[in-house]
Amino acid sequence: MGFRLPGIITAKRNLTKSLCSGKSLDVPKGYFSVYVGESQKKRFVVPIAYLNEPLFLDLLSQAEEEFGYDHPMGGITIPCSEYTFFDLTSHLSV
Repeated sequence: MGFRLPGIITAKRNLTKSLCSGKSLDVPKGYFSVYVGESQKKRFVVPIAYLNEPLFLDLLSQAEEEFGYDHPMGGITIPCSEYTFFDLTSHLSV
C-alpha cells in the first residue's frame, strides 16, 4: 500500500481551512466530520486517529478519486453506503 503525500497534504490544508472557517464549530477537538452515503449524505464526526488506520486511508483514497478534495459541505465526502462505513470503522482499533 502506498501513500500519496501531496494528496494527504492537500487534505490536511483543506481540513484546516474547514476547521478555521467557523463551519465546524460543533466538531470537538481531535475529531473531524465526514459525509457518508451514496445518494443522501449523512454527517459523522470521527476521531482524527482514524487517519493512522490503513483501512480508513484506503477509503479516503477512494473518496479522493471520486470527489477530489473540494467539499462544499465542509467535511470529506466518502462514497460508500452507511453500512459499509459502519462495518469498516467497527474494525478499526481506535
